[in-house]
Amino acid sequence: MMLAASLALGALIGVVIGALGGGGGVLTVPLLVFVLGLSAQDATTSSVLIVGVTSLVGVLLRMRGGLVRWRTGLAFGLAGVPAAFLGTLLNGRVEQPVLLLSFAGLTVLAGTAMLIRPHEPDVPVDVDEGSGPGSSDALGAATRVRPVTRRAAVPAKIVVYGALVGFLTGFLGVGGGFLVVPALVVALRIPMTQAIGTSLLIISINAVASLASRAGVAEFDWGMVLPFSAAAIAGVFAGKLVSDRVAGATLARAFGVLLLAVGVFVGVQGLHGIVVG
Repeated sequence: MMLAASLALGALIGVVIGALGGGGGVLTVPLLVFVLGLSAQDATTSSVLIVGVTSLVGVLLRMRGGLVRWRTGLAFGLAGVPAAFLGTLLNGRVEQPVLLLSFAGLTVLAGTAMLIRPHEPDVPVDVDEGSGPGSSDALGAATRVRPVTRRAAVPAKIVVYGALVGFLTGFLGVGGGFLVVPALVVALRIPMTQAIGTSLLIISINAVASLASRAGVAEFDWGMVLPFSAAAIAGVFAGKLVSDRVAGATLARAFGVLLLAVGVFVGVQGLHGIVVG
């Protein structure tokens, strides 16, 4: 029964990660806690491994076609490495209901941001190399439309958002895609198609940092983690097909609705734990 559940849930997570570039961790943690019965701390640790490996496969699938903004992704991810260690330290020092409520609150905020501005930017800020919008072909238009001061502020945004996402990866056990994608689309004005691939790169970097900070103390139920991860990797391929056929704005709205639903559910469970506990 546990094997079947791990395979089914893993496939679902893989499809979400492949299609949306995030949301895998935000689903994995509550599924591990409320369906497979792990504690919040064990679920966050397992989620980091599952989502990190699955996201790396997603990056490999999107390397061609200019679907990954490498400099933005690397800067964003590396900015989060020190914060991921700090988040991991805090993770072991809070009670499960508090952890779940923190998780729920951030999820609702991110979902709201995606629903308020789910559309793709017409002319994204030129923060990276790559084809399509934001490439050298669009540089002149971007320069004319926006003043230099706005473009100069982008690196600072990347560092701030990167540190925040790194901390949350360590603290909540999520890849951070549920915050990375809104940050890339809404704040940095990167098209949804490129935001997905870039988000997967950032998630992979943060996952490595978070796992490194847990080295020697992390314990995994390999009978659950391995089939879950294998099914998630297979699901990424299906998710990639979905993202290739569905408009970016539609994916953004779907992502927003998903985040709100998960946030409300986890919030109710966290409040119940505080009241009952």
